Amino acid sequence: MGNQSEQMLEKIDKLRERMDVTYKEAKEALEKASGDLVEALVLLETERGRWTEKIQDKGEEVLTRLKGFFEKSHATKIRLKKEDRTLFELPATAGMLGLVGMLASAELAVLGAVGTVAALLNKCSLEVERTGEDLTPPGEGEGP
Repeated sequence: MGNQSEQMLEKIDKLRERMDVTYKEAKEALEKASGDLVEALVLLETERGRWTEKIQDKGEEVLTRLKGFFEKSHATKIRLKKEDRTLFELPATAGMLGLVGMLASAELAVLGAVGTVAALLNKCSLEVERTGEDLTPPGEGEGP
């Protein structure tokens, strides 16, 4: 019985070396393959392939969503206005990058806070406009 345990341990070690798996994963694959080392390798490769496909699918889904998000945010403009005069205008994408920068850097956060206070003291307003979309509420703007 000790010889069988040694053989099983050798097979597990070979699986771990070749497939970079845990002892548990190697043991389970060998049990499913009835101790056949080659069959266990095939099982582990198949499982790894399915896992890789899932990751690729999720990655593509995330990229598609990010692309749509950036397209929508690029169509949105942020304006800093004082009365009827526009002082500053930028796409929402740039505003979001600035916000991320402020979260990542204390210096940028202080600069952003000082800028916000200065704008408020000068009675400036912030305006957000989505271009390319009809923002008229239903029922309004229609003739009699």
